[in-house]
Amino acid sequence: MQPSDQTFTAEQRRPQRALAARSREARADAGTAALLEPLELEALTINMDASLRVYARHQLFGWAQGMLQNLVKHELLICALRNGEPPSYQVDSFAGPAFDPALIGDLFRHDTALVPQIIKTWEDGQYRPVFCDAGAGGALAAELKRTGAQALVAHGTYDSFGKPASLFIFAGAPAEIGARQGFLVELIVPFLHLAWLRTRINRPLDGSDAPQRAADLLTVREQEILRWIHIGKSNIEIGTILDISPLTVKNHVQKILRKLNVQNRTQAVGKALALRILNI
Repeated sequence: MQPSDQTFTAEQRRPQRALAARSREARADAGTAALLEPLELEALTINMDASLRVYARHQLFGWAQGMLQNLVKHELLICALRNGEPPSYQVDSFAGPAFDPALIGDLFRHDTALVPQIIKTWEDGQYRPVFCDAGAGGALAAELKRTGAQALVAHGTYDSFGKPASLFIFAGAPAEIGARQGFLVELIVPFLHLAWLRTRINRPLDGSDAPQRAADLLTVREQEILRWIHIGKSNIEIGTILDISPLTVKNHVQKILRKLNVQNRTQAVGKALALRILNI
């Protein structure tokens, strides 16, 4: 090997050594998280129970953006399922309007910097959660930095041959991601893995034998209000934009929830995305 080759190899390995060191430090700190506080234990149990009720993408969206987000602080959840050799990935993501799921999936599948380092560190660390920053370069890391979700904790599942089966990345602000969060990720990921797999099985939405056409579910005004809800506007803000009273907006929102058979605004957005009433 030429000296220049040795230098190039060392430069390649430097980010991975830093990533491994960060994960070792975080795992050492995780010893303090060995016992959950009563409220954390209750939240974990509730999330495990909620995961068993997930069968469709809009249900996973509602869970990820609701109870799961309260358990594991994150702005973006990336779910990746490994296929074959050489490995390729089916990718899905769940986040607020700041992220484009199609873009995140494409960046993940074509990433040659951050994702391979995370997977290699996860394997070398005996499949314990990996903590890192989106600083390895590449388009995916750049997109995470742009949205302020550059702090990551990653964990997954593996098959009987010790090969990664799935990988889940929780991305958020640096203050949100710590050893305690990693410990909770390690506990909830097996449930997340099974819930996500169930959403990939073709099932009739809500078990309906005669589902109503999505285009007929909501009126034009209701679709307009739902689009503003999707980007985070309150009833007062929507009323100002549409020149109607907040009470009128509230009435429309209640009708939207009933028509979509959901409990809250987050679930309404998730189901509307699944039904293609909203397009992102």
